Amino acid sequence: MKKIAVLTSGGNAPGMNAAIRAVVRSAVAWGVAVVGVQRGYSGLLEGDLREMDVTSVSGIINRGGTILRTSRCPAFHEAASRARAVEVLTARGIEGLIVIGGSGSSQGAYHLFAETGFPVLVVPSTIDNDVAGCDYSIGFDTAVHTAVECIDKIRDTADSHERIFVIEVMGREAGFLGLETALAGGAEAALLPEFPWDLEELCRKISAWEQRGKRSFIIVVAEGAGSAAEISAHIAAHTGAETRATLLGHLQRGGIPTVDDRILASRTGAAAVQALLEGAKGQTVGVIGREVALTPLDQVCRTKKKPDPELFALVNSLAC
Repeated sequence: MKKIAVLTSGGNAPGMNAAIRAVVRSAVAWGVAVVGVQRGYSGLLEGDLREMDVTSVSGIINRGGTILRTSRCPAFHEAASRARAVEVLTARGIEGLIVIGGSGSSQGAYHLFAETGFPVLVVPSTIDNDVAGCDYSIGFDTAVHTAVECIDKIRDTADSHERIFVIEVMGREAGFLGLETALAGGAEAALLPEFPWDLEELCRKISAWEQRGKRSFIIVVAEGAGSAAEISAHIAAHTGAETRATLLGHLQRGGIPTVDDRILASRTGAAAVQALLEGAKGQTVGVIGREVALTPLDQVCRTKKKPDPELFALVNSLAC
């Protein structure tokens, strides 16, 4: 290959810039030209492509967000749009594409490859950590750190005012972020979409804990499991305890990427370039265990990644 393209798609995640940097600098080291696609699949369809070199990625390894910007692209759900994308790429002499993104981006890349055969690889990057083919996706570690830092600060108020705080984290369909945030933040409960939970039973536990003298509580809820505001109101009504709801929202998507996310992004970004040049296509490039692994996109897209039930049980067993 003489020229490849890279894009970031879907929700932004800390470490995307580190992955872009790794792709560009690795490609240049291999003597391959790199084109950056602006605003994900939307920019690809519009032909918004720009040449990149080593200086274009200087000083970005520590920056959150993505210099290529990103967007959601409903039009890419259509086969005609994906065929148009290949026309745009081939017209520019581009022979391979690296997509940095999450589950929706992986679906788009899979259909692009399956329908056209165009060489495409995915580097998993999402704070949801719901992409199969990797232990952790780029951005997840930073998002957990951000959420736990917020909980640590909220706990000061919870302890001082003897309150219950219900803290809502991101995760419409996946509870990975909620689970690890609850465990590392010492929460009394984690309400996640993958595991059944009983609000009445939680209220009974809170009342029992209060009778024992416990006066403050942290409840973490993933947005896909329920609304912090509604859960907070229910707990207040059924326990009589002073309860507050906190929505962390998009705080979790931003910020300086952690060391782990920078290293993960650097490893997988560089590995994606090498794999593409060696003929790999239609696969994700992730780290499993301590090794970089390639997993076919069709397998990734049909696999439902689930949080570790042992970690979930640990959250409950440590709550008292």
